[in-house]
Amino acid sequence: MLQRFYPNEYMDSAYQIAFARLYQEGYRGVIFDIDNTLVPHGAPADDRAKSLFAQLKDMGYQCCLLSNNKEPRVKMFNEEVQVQYIFKAKKPKVSGYERAMELMGTDKSNTLFVGDQIFTDVYGANRAGLYTILTRPIHPKEEIQIVLKRQLEKIVLFFYSKNKC
Repeated sequence: MLQRFYPNEYMDSAYQIAFARLYQEGYRGVIFDIDNTLVPHGAPADDRAKSLFAQLKDMGYQCCLLSNNKEPRVKMFNEEVQVQYIFKAKKPKVSGYERAMELMGTDKSNTLFVGDQIFTDVYGANRAGLYTILTRPIHPKEEIQIVLKRQLEKIVLFFYSKNKC
């Protein structure tokens, strides 16, 4: 039952993902959540994020930001990384992920998703048939509704870790 929430990989950080290996495996598109995946909640793109997107573009990846936030927040982050983006995505609805693939010219067989939340990011991407990578949140400061979800995520991650062994 909980498998629908399990990511394909669980990493400490989006900045530790082996994107070169994944490119060799045939992946060509990366959909990213922003807040607490790439930068702390509400922060602009920092040097690390700018460098990551430059490297991904150099490798040949298409990238898209997929956020439940309003456009001003997403646009502010995107000013520094210059990729496709979707705001008010209503994750975990599948339509945002499908729209992101459409914008990138990719499909579910060659697109991966990177995010920090199980019940929105990973669950939605799994439903869309994508390869999913869950990351640990960058910063502990979060909105109260996310703090509550993190408690439920601990249960899913407990069983995920038992099944991966």
